[in-house]
Amino acid sequence: MFKIQTLNKISSAGLERFPRDDYEIASSINDPDAILVRSQDMHGMTIPDTVKAVARAGAGVNNIPVQELTERGIVVFNTPGANANAVKELVILGMLIANRPAIAAAEWVKSLAGKGDEIPDLAEKGKSQFIGPELQGKTLGVIGLGAVGALVANAAVGLGMTVAGYDPFISVKNAWQLDTHIKQAETLDTLLSKSDYITIHMPQTNDTKGFINADRLNAMKTGVRIINFARGGLVNNADMLQAIANGKVSMFVTDFAAEELLANPKVICFPHLGASTPEAEENCAVMAVAELREFLERGTIANSVNFPKVVTENEIPSGGTRLCISNKNIPGMVSKFSTILGEASLNIAGMINQNSGNIAYNIIDVEGNVSDETLAKLSAMENVTHVRAIAG
Repeated sequence: MFKIQTLNKISSAGLERFPRDDYEIASSINDPDAILVRSQDMHGMTIPDTVKAVARAGAGVNNIPVQELTERGIVVFNTPGANANAVKELVILGMLIANRPAIAAAEWVKSLAGKGDEIPDLAEKGKSQFIGPELQGKTLGVIGLGAVGALVANAAVGLGMTVAGYDPFISVKNAWQLDTHIKQAETLDTLLSKSDYITIHMPQTNDTKGFINADRLNAMKTGVRIINFARGGLVNNADMLQAIANGKVSMFVTDFAAEELLANPKVICFPHLGASTPEAEENCAVMAVAELREFLERGTIANSVNFPKVVTENEIPSGGTRLCISNKNIPGMVSKFSTILGEASLNIAGMINQNSGNIAYNIIDVEGNVSDETLAKLSAMENVTHVRAIAG
């Protein structure tokens, strides 16, 4: 029986995919095997030694202490692309309201309440204060062409925009999905200097925090409109407000509210609505549950932010054992595993070893049962971070 702890309300569309005969699911549970989370901050949380994996029903993992979990051999999953369409649609909305002051116009119309039959004429007379340009024919710069960025770029082409993308790390899969009309910006500076609109779609890391700063804002066209539905920390808000004050930026639309932004009429803040659709919540939950089940039941890893992708079609040998071992990525570890298994008279039926940065992960199928003594020897090895056995 696997135990799953949920830290937020998770869509039932995902939770119902855990077989009830094999899984116990609760928000408060002792000794969980895995944690399923959406937005709750896990930094500072005491995570039991029984935890083998954390799955984030969403793309960003800033609320998860990834480095700490990596050192403990705990796999962190996310669900890239599961909420991409929801975010894409809100980005398009952000671009539209950065152009056309529709929100302010709607609020102004409400102020006409009580004017009775005069309202139609008053509305016609007052509408000129809410004029804004069209998107068609303008240039959109997309920074980051992952799941969301690629969808935004394609949608913008459909709106008649000229689209340029910048992503030095674009995957082959996402590159194939891009509309042929999308241009590749040779450099970031080229994209910044030529774009009427800029939308940001990149993860927030130590290297990307404050990515949109004074220097990059100064490199942009005067009057640029900036959209950020990725992560709040990607933008230096003080620099953004200064760029708005001096006319460099004409409008900033963000999904990340902050005290210093709220009073500025040229900033529109949303309350982190990007993935807040029932469809996105369901998609993320279903994907996160599938990732956890594959890992807990078979030991395979897909869509991890801290471990390499390790998948296999091979089943666990009948009457045998699948060993899942994580270790620091240094030479000679696999041969040491083989030596210990050989000393225990265990025949290796199959083996996969993959690494990502400083982490390596191994799936080793052996014929027969693995004793507690052998598991203890593997766990005690220097540079091994986690050992788990799955019975066939």
